This record gives sequence, C-alpha cells and structure tokens, in this order.
Amino acid sequence: MSKRKLTRRQQWRIDKVQQERLARAQRKSAPVELPPDSLLDVEQPGRVVTHYGKQVVIEDAAGKRVRCHFRATLEQLVVGDRVLFQPPLARGDDQDSLGVVTAIEPRSTVLKRPDPYGNLKPVAANVEQMVIVFAPLPTPSSVLLDRYLVASELSGIAPLLVLNKADLLDDDGQQRMDQLTSLYRPLGYPVLTASAVDARGLDALRAALVGKTSVFVGQSGVGKSSLINALMPQAALATADLSSQSGLGQHTTVTAQLLPFPDGGDLIDSPGVREFGLWHISEEELLRGYTELAPLAGECRFRNCSHRHEPGCALHAAAADGRISQERLDNFFHIADTLDEDARERY
Repeated sequence: MSKRKLTRRQQWRIDKVQQERLARAQRKSAPVELPPDSLLDVEQPGRVVTHYGKQVVIEDAAGKRVRCHFRATLEQLVVGDRVLFQPPLARGDDQDSLGVVTAIEPRSTVLKRPDPYGNLKPVAANVEQMVIVFAPLPTPSSVLLDRYLVASELSGIAPLLVLNKADLLDDDGQQRMDQLTSLYRPLGYPVLTASAVDARGLDALRAALVGKTSVFVGQSGVGKSSLINALMPQAALATADLSSQSGLGQHTTVTAQLLPFPDGGDLIDSPGVREFGLWHISEEELLRGYTELAPLAGECRFRNCSHRHEPGCALHAAAADGRISQERLDNFFHIADTLDEDARERY
C-alpha cells in the first residue's frame, strides 16, 4: 500500500506536535535551579525591564535593577510585565546572586505575535502606545502599515505613525509619502514626520512619548534604533545601515529591553515586534481591526455577506462613492487571503 500523502496543513500539525514534545523534554532535562528561600529577601513589586531567555532583569520601586530567575509555573514573562519578586539578600560584594520572580500581575494590554509553530507568543506587556515607524527606504506599503494598525486595534494599544528619514525625501518622494499618509490622517490616526539625522520633528515625537509606555515597531532598516538614540543618546542602541545588496534593513535589536524616557514614560525596544503576521486571526477579527470598515458590515443586504461578490455589499458601495478608501478595502481582502485556513472557516 502506498503511503498516504499528507497535506501541507497536516504536515504542519505533525511538525508542531513534535516541536512541543521536544520542548517539553528539554525543559524536563534542564530544570532551572532556584536559590533557596533562605537566601531571598521579602517579596516586593517590580517590573521586567530586560529579558534574557531564562532570566530577566527586574526594576524595583526605587529604580534598583536585579537579575532574576522565574518560577517554572509562571506563564512567559515579557518586557513591561509588572511582577512580584524576591531579590537576593545582600551578601557583601557578591554580584552573582539572583532573585526569583514569584508572580505576574494582571496585564492591561499584551502585544502578541505567532511563532513559527502557530502559537501566540507575547512580546511586550502593559503597552500604551505603538509607534509604527516607516521610511522612504525600505519602500513602505499600505498593506504593511495596515497590518501594524490592525494589530494595535486588536491589542487595544493606541497607534502613532512616524515617517522617519525625512532628510531623504525629494519632491517625488514627498509626494509618494503624502499619498500614503493621506490614507490614515482622515481616519484619525496621528502621523508625525521625523529624522534622526537632522533632528527634524524630534520635539513633536518626544512630546508624544512623554508619560506613556511605548513600543517601537516597523520593518528592519526604517531607523527605529536610530530614532531612539536621537531621543535618548544614553540608550546607545546598536544600529546598522541598509544592506547594499538587498536594500533591506539588517536586524540590530537582539535583546528585549525597556528604556526609561528622561521626560517621563518608557520605550520598549524588542526584536519580537519587527513585523506582524496576522494569519492566526479570523476574518471577523481582521474586519474589526479596520475601524472604518467594521461599522459598515452590518449594513449589507445579506446578513452573511462575504463582502466579495454579493449584491448590496455596504463595503463596496462605500468604496464606490468615496466614503472609504478603495486601497484600504483592497488591503483588507489581500490580508484576509493570507489568514490561516481554520481561521477563515471560523468566520
């Protein structure tokens, strides 16, 4: 009998199960040794400011930072998490003592993205503002910006669009960027123009960050780290030029960290939020992420309108008479076609 050929979806599920079994085996074979309670101080509140895989750095109420393990029973910790932890007891000049995180406080917001195996992975917590950075190079697209905006809407995190590298814009480039940002300004999305090179727009960006916990997102090469360095020279984040061969950005952020903003507030720089795949969500959730499209869905002639070919579709009627952007509607369908097969079936 010939071997049954698996579909791509079936093979993905098998691979996922194998990866989960391997991860469980590795965790069991390499348990983390926590210091005994006798070497720990009393429990107190703190916040995760840096993540190093199996260890985190916690900042206490006084601003002191302590490196800690975390108990295996806790869900995955991310930068921005508010926690309870026990710092190590002071023992002379011993700088290698580690504390222990014992509990995670409820999160007000959590930013997640799917990992290669289809599991949702938190990458930042208690974020108030998503700073979506784009630039003339690498060439931005409204589809990419829409992905970030949908992620911000579904996460309950206020978005801020920032056009960086404004010093590179000539007249033609400025016209292209004006056309791109004209999709978002009428919807109420704030858009700022900045340059880490000539300091253009940095005062306005600085004012938008004060008093908030913000996370910088955007494809590699748009200058996220350069912007943060311009706003906070003391951060001294690593930066890299665009690849001369591909014209694309090169990843420079390798450790998730929370940076205190001098004028109040915090910035999160994390390698986990460079780009967002949205294939794990349903089409209904995607529609909710388009704030101008979602209210129209209930006005279609047919209750179960797919918004593709049915007559009397309110979305297509609104695009035809200019009440919504045809480009944004096209982007919705483009992203919807990339959604997970099971997610589309749930809609």
